[in-house]
Amino acid sequence: MIKRILSSSGPFLALLALIIVCAFTSTHFLSAANLLNISRQVSYSGIIALGMTFVIVGGGIDLSVGSLFAFAGVAAAVAMRDYSVPGTTAGFLIGLGAAMLAALVGGALNAALVTLGGLPPFIATLGTYSIFRSAALYFADSGTVAVDNPTLERIGGGALLGLPAPAFVMLALAVLFEIVLSLTVFGRRCCASGANERVARYSGVRVGRIRAATYMISGLCAGIGAFLFLGRLGSIPSSDAGSLYELDAIAAVIIGGAAMSGGRGTMRGTLAGIFILGVVSTALDFWGVSANLKGVVKGAVIISAVLMQRKRTCAN
Repeated sequence: MIKRILSSSGPFLALLALIIVCAFTSTHFLSAANLLNISRQVSYSGIIALGMTFVIVGGGIDLSVGSLFAFAGVAAAVAMRDYSVPGTTAGFLIGLGAAMLAALVGGALNAALVTLGGLPPFIATLGTYSIFRSAALYFADSGTVAVDNPTLERIGGGALLGLPAPAFVMLALAVLFEIVLSLTVFGRRCCASGANERVARYSGVRVGRIRAATYMISGLCAGIGAFLFLGRLGSIPSSDAGSLYELDAIAAVIIGGAAMSGGRGTMRGTLAGIFILGVVSTALDFWGVSANLKGVVKGAVIISAVLMQRKRTCAN
């Protein structure tokens, strides 16, 4: 019983231990400004990680979300710049619609390649990784697209209930997705598809449809994150927007306790995972560690999480 509780609470215990260490080593770490800054920084990749949880639990992987993030952001920025009157609410809605449409088209392409085309998810999304990034560069002329919309700026840079708006959206989605994954038929079928595809098919689960839906959700999350990012900065750089977000998202899901083979995972675990990555990054800044070494630390955290997960699997 205790072992099971510790196993399910592992990501949160690790996050708590990390916070305690950081609090003792830096007097400014627990300041409200720093904690809000961390929540804002992790929110964009965190929203993507929530969508990635569905994909991984369903037995897939999505390497294209960072590039799709850039493509959706560019689509929104170009639509607002070229097809709306600056400063109007209509411009905001046009941009939101463009971001969501681009994200859903991207998710649908991934779903089609994996379910209809029969391609391995790794290969399919590796290909669309390049496609979406190239599309973003093409429509932005390889540059940065700027927008001027007060409504978008208020949402992207504002706050709700004391939290930065992007962080509030991330937490709201985490609650919603946790309910969907844990308490709905879709969530149970998603877990069943990832745990054992053959058994799921024999049980009447339409694995292809379930898996396609997970990629659509992943794409939608990339679009939401991109639109909030655009509101925060007022521009979107086509060359590096969303760069490596796919790795942060996958890392957060794995650190949060999801099985890479599929069938197991929680949104609350993913949320803990993304905050662990955010706290580690901030702590390294406080400790004066070179930015060039952050990847080493992040890689070590990911490898440790996978090794611990493998050890638990072997023990069971």
